[in-house]
Amino acid sequence: MNYLNMNEKKLLPVLLELNVLLADYNLYYQKLRGFHWNILGKNFFDLHEKFEELYNDAKVKIDEIAERILTLQHHPVSQFQEYIKIATIEEVSPLLKDTEMVKELLEDHKKLLIQMRVVLTHAEEAGDEGTIDMIGAYIGELEKLSWMLNAWYKNTADQLDTSMVEKA
Repeated sequence: MNYLNMNEKKLLPVLLELNVLLADYNLYYQKLRGFHWNILGKNFFDLHEKFEELYNDAKVKIDEIAERILTLQHHPVSQFQEYIKIATIEEVSPLLKDTEMVKELLEDHKKLLIQMRVVLTHAEEAGDEGTIDMIGAYIGELEKLSWMLNAWYKNTADQLDTSMVEKA
């Protein structure tokens, strides 16, 4: 029964791209767990706690993405071997320096944001407001998180673009 009143053919690209996003989030989640377990050095306390916060958030998003696919009346991809095949995010060693870990996460955020925008494009074409709403919120959250991690990564002498700020 098509209780959603949406065109099935227009939904197929949405479903395919949601499954890629699901795969990406699963690899991202596991990477965060590995970083959480293996962080060393002066930034241990801050990053250990931050990585835990991030993987808990990723775990929620994994469930929400899978449930969105189910809501759209399809089964989500659920095997790790399939995630590895379709994901844009790749596995890395968890034995990195703290700055390398943060840099790796920022690179993953770029990939996640690209994939989210692909999902949005297809969802707009399909008139899939539920997916548009969910992914739109994810984009705002991930952009803010990326800004914060990028600020942590920078040197204190670094500056952002000052062209819009009146100089004294």
